[in-house]
Amino acid sequence: MFKKIVALGAAAALCVGLMSGCGAASTTATNGYSAENPLVLTLAHGLSETHTVHIAMTQFADEVAEKTDGRIQVKIFPNGQLGSENENLEQLQAGVIAMTKVSAPGLATYNEAFNAFGLPYIFNDTADFYNVMDSQEMQDFFLSTGDDGFVTLTYYTSGARSFYTKDKAIRTPADLKGLKIRVQDMKSQTDMMSYLGGIPVAMSYGDVYTSLQTGIIDGTENNETALTTGKHGEVCKVYSVDQHAMIPDVLIMSEKVWKTISPEDQQILLEAAHDSTDAHKVMWDTAVEEAVKEAQETMGVEFVYDVDKEAFREATQPMIEAYEEEYPGVKTLMDTIEKARGEE
Repeated sequence: MFKKIVALGAAAALCVGLMSGCGAASTTATNGYSAENPLVLTLAHGLSETHTVHIAMTQFADEVAEKTDGRIQVKIFPNGQLGSENENLEQLQAGVIAMTKVSAPGLATYNEAFNAFGLPYIFNDTADFYNVMDSQEMQDFFLSTGDDGFVTLTYYTSGARSFYTKDKAIRTPADLKGLKIRVQDMKSQTDMMSYLGGIPVAMSYGDVYTSLQTGIIDGTENNETALTTGKHGEVCKVYSVDQHAMIPDVLIMSEKVWKTISPEDQQILLEAAHDSTDAHKVMWDTAVEEAVKEAQETMGVEFVYDVDKEAFREATQPMIEAYEEEYPGVKTLMDTIEKARGEE
């Protein structure tokens, strides 16, 4: 609680100091902001400065400043300086900060359709993921959530998530039976493990390495970079490329701030955001290639590619149907994804 109060206080102080960085003051600012008196948009997130998404958002900020001749400036606060992801979401809803980066399913609290992004196998492969996420249909959805307090400017890939364990390959759902697998603290992820026959253990990312070492969990699931940046490859020696989920990060903006910005400047923000996504794709591909090479050559990790993905799809299809029935918004977004896919 103390941390939350401190974070909110810090963000509030920023708005006082920067004036136009929060929704309450931005109406006046957008009526006549300039390079000398710019609109300052506060962007808070929990990643480090070395993360590819932070680097991409830095490019976004630079492009916005360049294309507006300094009239709009995005000031980034990384490393959770203004609080956790949930706290940043609360701050954004209140108009205390202008922007934040979150994992897409984290927005389901405000819009149930975002539950869809946590479901398994809703994308066929990486190419399908990019085609759908870059589609006009998805862009229209991203900009349709103003009544929920935010709009989504763009997305960033966080790769394909696969299972990895100390010494056992996961080629079919049967291989997960009885295994304690760490998952993100999301309903969709714990439900997925139950459908696949494993034992879901929700815990923070920072606890995974020690839990693998001590046997609290038998394995986990993540993209390839976790093997190296998280040093999980020191413990887990078998990475099974089942690619069960592709959960995007999203860059969102407070609706209270967005609606005070001119249509011309809104377009600049969107163009800069999309450009940063394109740049991030290249950075991400390089990061994954380097992670796989390092994991194989210096950590001795075996990558298993002969995985029966169809068996995983069949095992989790009832889960997708259950979510579509429970959350009408999920069904609507899944239909949007199918429509976008049909126009490739």
